[in-house]
Amino acid sequence: MNLPFHDNANPPRKDNTNHRCRDGTNHPCDDKANPPCRDTTSHPCHDSTKPPDLANGCESLTPITDILPHRPPFLFVTRAISIQQGRWAVAEYDVPRDHVLFRGHFPQEPVFPGVITLEMMAQTAALAVLSEPGRRGKPAYLAAIENARFKQPVKPGDTLRAEVEVEPLRMNVCRARGKAFVAGREVAAAVFVFALGV
Repeated sequence: MNLPFHDNANPPRKDNTNHRCRDGTNHPCDDKANPPCRDTTSHPCHDSTKPPDLANGCESLTPITDILPHRPPFLFVTRAISIQQGRWAVAEYDVPRDHVLFRGHFPQEPVFPGVITLEMMAQTAALAVLSEPGRRGKPAYLAAIENARFKQPVKPGDTLRAEVEVEPLRMNVCRARGKAFVAGREVAAAVFVFALGV
């Protein structure tokens, strides 16, 4: 998959300075004079009292919990990089080095479970689907996962990045194709089918 906003010649960076929107312009939050931060409560671009910034077809400034019904300990999106309502989303999850899952998977050689990588990708797809007006906070039930592939293990401390494209909704069911990356290398890919709750 080659998403229109992903610059394959210039791998993603943690500071998001190379993020480009569909029209080829930089997202306004990616201004070098006002770099994006990880603390969504203090960065001036992340004022939750303001409506989402939809400039250039992107919505990356809305708090994740305003869109997703998920909450810790089952929220696997640290930050939304960009969203286009009903079309695509890019999000990241910072895998904690001390995550409870590593106590059992596997203590001597910790690996982030593949099923949770898929869940992170599904939550990223849900960001795109549920960001549309009237759908925020509603459940998107995972109905199927197709063609799941795992190419590289995800380790403690990695930043997992998901890029997902969503097909048009049909009778409250939608499909999404996604890939996950760590440091620009693909680690997983899958197709997801969702049934939207009412």
